[in-house]
Parts: sequence; structure tokens; C-alpha cells
Amino acid sequence: MTTTRPLPLTDLPPELARRVRGVFTDIDDTLTSDGAITADALAALQRLHEAGVHVIAITGRPMGWSAPFAKVWPLDAIVAENGAVALIHREDRGGDGGEVRIEYAQDEPTRLRNAHRLADVARRVLHEVEGSTLARDSAGRVTDIAIDHAEFTQLPPPRIAQVVELMRASGMNATVSSIHINGWFGAHTKLSGARWMVERLYGRALDAELERWVYVGDSTNDQQMFGHFPLSIGVANLLDFEAQLTTWPRYLTRHPRGRGFAEVAEALLTVRERG
Repeated sequence: MTTTRPLPLTDLPPELARRVRGVFTDIDDTLTSDGAITADALAALQRLHEAGVHVIAITGRPMGWSAPFAKVWPLDAIVAENGAVALIHREDRGGDGGEVRIEYAQDEPTRLRNAHRLADVARRVLHEVEGSTLARDSAGRVTDIAIDHAEFTQLPPPRIAQVVELMRASGMNATVSSIHINGWFGAHTKLSGARWMVERLYGRALDAELERWVYVGDSTNDQQMFGHFPLSIGVANLLDFEAQLTTWPRYLTRHPRGRGFAEVAEALLTVRERG
């Protein structure tokens, strides 16, 4: 766990950058700005892909929202709903992006059982927390609920805390991203999703090669990943949550959001190009 302030990304030792074989990244406000991927982030993803660096996005966004991006962005996979759903990209030689295979961390009976519990908690939140609204992407969610606190509405910190408390009192996991409060039933997390994908896609154990993977994020719900990965990086807008952070990444970019992610790609690829 890193409780001290991060180093600038320019301090990343070249020998560590050279060993990296893959990148895990958050999406909202890490690759995107105002809900859309930035041009520099998309170009950075393409450069990493062409260099043979695996990139897997891990997000609290829903399966339905993630599906079109899993098809066309140069990613190996998107893990949606905080580790619950994997959208695995398969290249299409016909040139239209590719196919996406959807897999779940929970079996179908469990998902069906939890659906009723999720709906009950959502109703309680909307009834008990003044000003609370479901995220607009809720129709695409299959394993969690999301309350908007900063995407299309502004929920003040005391109300955010009230939502989190209510979710956890109901037996849910609850995290706060840069835009949503997510709640779900089950043991899955961003970290379990990362482990799942390395085993599922490459047949290896993530924890045996942690130093060869980077995690990039921007918010308080990335703290578990920041604490687990020796090569963890925050994009500069992470500082918006400075007062709420207890676990910092090891490094911090100069620029926010997609431009910050492009810095990460540049740091990793420059040392490869130099040999």
C-alpha cells in the first residue's frame, strides 16, 4: 500500500518500463473526457496494441454501455461492472472491428437471484436519499446498480456517503468512481477481474507477474488497484480526490484524463523503441 504522495511519471525507471507486458486501465476520466474517449487516448491504445502490449480496461460502467467499445477499441477485453462481466475482443479479419464474447463471473441463477435484491436496494436509495437518481446507463446493467453523483447531476458529499452507507448496510459492496456510486452483491472487484482476465486470456497467474503489469486510474475506487500493483499510475485529475485518498498510486502523470493516459503509453513505448 502506498500512502505517500506519488512520484512524477518521468521518474519511472526505464528498466521497469521495459519489462511491462500489459496495462490495465480505468475508462471514465482516465481514457475519456466528458464521457467520450479522447483522440490522444485512442491513439495511445492503438500504439500499445501495435507494439504487442496487452491492454485491458476495467470499469464500473455496465455491460451494455461497454459492448460497442469492446468491439472497436484496440483492447484485449473490457471488464465491466467492477469485475462482474468480461467482454472479450476477437479480431475480425473482415475489418469491421471484431466480435465480442461476453462472460460472467457469477452463474445465471446467482445473477437472477441478485437482480431482485438490486432492485430493492435501488428503490430504497431513491426513496431515502434526497436528490438521488439512477445513472443514465442503468438499462445496460446486469449485476449492479449505479447512482449518478457527478455525470449528469451533482450529489453533495453527505448524500454520497448516505448512499454508500445504505448499500453496505444492505450487504452490498459499494464504491465511488469519478461519476457514479456503484453497488453490487458478490466478491468480485476490479482486482478479481484483472486476475480472471490474465488467467482466461493468457493462461497465467497475474500475481506471479505483477511487476510486468501497469494499472492506470483516476479516482477513489481505484485505490485497491493502486495498492496492489507496484507500477500503479494516476492520471493528473486524480488530485481532484486528494482529500479522500488513503492509497496513492506510485506515479502521477502531468496531464489529466486521456492526455495523461497518452503519457503512460509514451513512457512505456519510448524505452522499447530505444531497445
